[in-house]
Amino acid sequence: MANLTDIEDGFSATKLFNQGYSYTYDDVIFLPHYIDFPTDAVNLSTKLSTNINLSVPCVASPMDTVTESSMAVAMASLGGIGIIHSNNTAVEQAALIRSAKSHRIPYVSTDIPFVNPNDCILDSSVFDSFPCVFVTENGCEKDRKLLGVVDKLVWDSLSDKEARVSSYMKKNVVTLPNTSSFNDVAGYLAANDLDLVPLVSENGELVDVVSGKDVERINGFPKLGLPTVGKGGEFLVGASIGTRESDKERLKQLVDAGADVIVIDSSQGNSIYQIEMIKYAKKMFPSIDVIGGNVVTMYQAQNLIQAGVEGLRVGMGSGSICTTQEVCAVGRGQATAVYKVASIASQSGIPIIADGGISNSGHIVKALTLGASTVMMGSFLAGSTEAPGVYEIKGGRKVKKYRGMGSLEAMTKGSDARYLGDTAKMKIAQGVVGAVADKGSVLKFIPYTMQAVKQGFQDLGADSLQAAHELLRSGTLRLEARTGAAQIEGGVHGLVSYEKKAF
Repeated sequence: MANLTDIEDGFSATKLFNQGYSYTYDDVIFLPHYIDFPTDAVNLSTKLSTNINLSVPCVASPMDTVTESSMAVAMASLGGIGIIHSNNTAVEQAALIRSAKSHRIPYVSTDIPFVNPNDCILDSSVFDSFPCVFVTENGCEKDRKLLGVVDKLVWDSLSDKEARVSSYMKKNVVTLPNTSSFNDVAGYLAANDLDLVPLVSENGELVDVVSGKDVERINGFPKLGLPTVGKGGEFLVGASIGTRESDKERLKQLVDAGADVIVIDSSQGNSIYQIEMIKYAKKMFPSIDVIGGNVVTMYQAQNLIQAGVEGLRVGMGSGSICTTQEVCAVGRGQATAVYKVASIASQSGIPIIADGGISNSGHIVKALTLGASTVMMGSFLAGSTEAPGVYEIKGGRKVKKYRGMGSLEAMTKGSDARYLGDTAKMKIAQGVVGAVADKGSVLKFIPYTMQAVKQGFQDLGADSLQAAHELLRSGTLRLEARTGAAQIEGGVHGLVSYEKKAF
């Protein structure tokens, strides 16, 4: 009988990824290892960058159809983090950061109706989304200094619907500080038998409105890790910038607004422009972690590490809406890219973010095991309740727009700088515009996804990301390349019809 130590089954990562092939996540499969712990013992806590810890390895991508304030707050509340996109003005991006930092619980009200004191409410349509209307000086979304409230029941009782709002609005509104915890707000509503309560900042600005139904909905979501918060209890929020001269002023505004980490957003990060921006950012704001990228080779990674980054973003052309590999003939299969960059980055203690190519929980398991500390998700989060944009009905399905930052549509708003094309006379698309189906709230599907990831780690015999990395480096964890037939066999097949539900 063969000695177990003499059995060689599968390949080590070193051998598999040094054969000249560019592998995607679907091209490789891990062989199961030994289990001696329960699923719930798996610890997914990790590092986003040298100085920022996360309790779950999830990062929302800085795309204008993925991450604004609502997504950033939701991801931080789950233990991950969101990176707010820069396809806007510096003032607008800074405002999104301030908005996210002002919350202590996930957004619950995204369509709050506003009027000003001199307005007349002539019909009931303004109450369609809310049982009351909030009165501010200018009556618009950007002006949130709360002056009063108009209840629909009060409006219904008016004999003169043309009366100015100021003549019948309720001025002494019961509110809670926006720094209140979810449990404090829920307890206050229950104790005082209230349907809703506004949350206001110390300046009297309306931050959110929480109702009893919101409390029930949030309580119904599965719990995940500890939230990603700073010393003062505020959610940690990241922001992206480019490498133009104007981004230096943007950087200052973002830091002033409270950004906790800066991601330099470029499709090809190994450039003099990014290296100079990294050095500038570290000189001006040494306490802020800077994440560089994107890179896919060890050489690229080493250049940015030497420039002073605290994290690296890995991926080029692997996103579902990205056409860089097709258009420019450069890039790398994401599994190979993650393994190679992690191999060099780990020597300097630099965490890497696997950015792109994530379609399911299995891809997350592969990315993390191959050396990534976190995964950055775009299409995986697009279409969720927290993603920017409005839902539409197309072909009988509820969808939201999702576009690549290299699409011509996104480039018209400024993202062409990400592809070093902002000064070019002819714009060449490196992405497309599409739509993704409604996924519901990330507060629900991310916890279920992370539970699936834990089960994957259990099958690998790794009870943490660090354990998985060590098993891979030591050669204990074995891999194989999958043929096309093996990939088909590994999915649902041979059925006339089926319904696939993840949870």
